[in-house]
Amino acid sequence: MTHSPATAGQLLRGIHDVGRDLRRGGYSRFAYGAAELDLREWFVAEAARRSMDTETDRNGVLWAWLPGPGDSCEQAVVTGSHLDSVPGGGEFDGPLGVASAFAAVDLLRARGFTADRALAIVAFPEEEGGRFGQACLGSQLMTGAMDADRALRLRDADGISLAEALAGAGIDPAHVGRDDEAIRRIGAFVELHVEQGRGLVDLGEPVAIGSSIIGHGLWRLTVAGQGNHAGATRMTERRDPVVAAGAIVVAARDAARAVKDARVTVGRIEPTPGGTNVIASCVDVWLDVRHPDDAEVVTLVAAIADRARVVAAAEGCEVTLVEESYGGSVRFDRPLRDRLAAVLPDAPHLDAGAGHDAGVLAGVVPTAMLFTRNPTGISHAPQEQVEDADAQSGAAALADVLQDLLRSESPRRV
Repeated sequence: MTHSPATAGQLLRGIHDVGRDLRRGGYSRFAYGAAELDLREWFVAEAARRSMDTETDRNGVLWAWLPGPGDSCEQAVVTGSHLDSVPGGGEFDGPLGVASAFAAVDLLRARGFTADRALAIVAFPEEEGGRFGQACLGSQLMTGAMDADRALRLRDADGISLAEALAGAGIDPAHVGRDDEAIRRIGAFVELHVEQGRGLVDLGEPVAIGSSIIGHGLWRLTVAGQGNHAGATRMTERRDPVVAAGAIVVAARDAARAVKDARVTVGRIEPTPGGTNVIASCVDVWLDVRHPDDAEVVTLVAAIADRARVVAAAEGCEVTLVEESYGGSVRFDRPLRDRLAAVLPDAPHLDAGAGHDAGVLAGVVPTAMLFTRNPTGISHAPQEQVEDADAQSGAAALADVLQDLLRSESPRRV
C-alpha cells in the first residue's frame, strides 16, 4: 500500500478534535475511554497506510512493525510514546511522539533507506495516570515494575476497575504482567516528546537530547476530622479537615521553596462526602514531589508530613501518609546518548522534570529521549503548543537517529 508522505503537523491535525474537553479546556483522553480508543484506531490506520503490521500486546501496548531482514522482529529499534492525557491536558503531550514516529518512517522511505533490523512504533497506555491514577502503567506492567494484581484492582472515578476496562477493550486481564518476550524484542527505545518546560525556548533550539529524568513520586495525605452540619456547628466546635488541608498545601509549598531544585505540587484535593453544606469528615490531598537527588525527595516528604501533622492537630484533625508511587532519578543509557549526540551534534542536552515511559524502560533496555520545542513552555494545560516547523524538525531528527540505529550494530546491552 502506498501513501503520500505526511508531516508530523499534518498527522496531528487529523486527530485535532479527538477528546476535546469543553468544560476544562484542552483535551481529556483517558486510557481505554472513547477518545483514547479513537486514537488507537487512528494509530492502526496510520500503520496500515505504511504497510506496518499492528498488534496489541498483553498489557494493552500498541505496536506497529516494519520487520527486519527475514521478517525478524528481534533486537528492534523502537520509538513512539503515548496517546492518553491528563484531564484538560495539552494537544501534543504523547501524540506528538507517535505522529513524529510515523512522519520519520515517511522520511526514511523518501530517502530510500533500507534497514538492517526491525523498526517498531509503540503507544503505551495510561502513561499519564489520568484515569487510574498510576503513571506509566503500561510500561510498568510490561517491565514488572508494577504488580499485576495490584494494577488490576485500580479503579477510576466511576468505580470501574482496570481489569474491567481492559476486558471492555478486548484485552484479557488474566495475561497482564511482566512481558519478557516484548522486552527481548527491544534493542533500543527512543522516545520523542514535547518539551514540558522552557529549556529549548531559552536556548533558541528546536530539538534537544534528553540527559535524565529527575526523581519523583506521589503521596496521599489523608486528613481526618469530624463531619458535621455546616449551619448547626459553631466555628469553635469544628474539626474541619478542609481547613487543615489548606494549611498543609501552604506548608508544602513553603517546604519546597526552602530546598534548591525541589518541585512540590498539590493538584488534587478530594473532600468526603463533598457536599456544599457539609463539614467534611476527611480530605485526601495528593502530593507530587520531585528533586534530582532521590535522598532529598525522602527528606522533603518527611518534612512535609511532620508539618502536616502539626497544622492538622491545630484544627483537631489527624493525618496519615501513604506512598502511591515513586520513581528514582533516571540517567539515560550513555552509549545510546552518545550515538544520538554524534548524529545530532548541535542539539543541546536537557534534563526532564516529567516522567516518561522511557524512564521506566531504562531499567531493562537502552533508552534515550528527544524533546521538541514548546514555545509557551506550558504543558499539562491547554496552552501547550508546538509549531509545525519545530514538529517536523523533531521528526527529521528522529529519522536521522533511527537511520543510524537501524543500519549498525544494535546498542542493546548484553
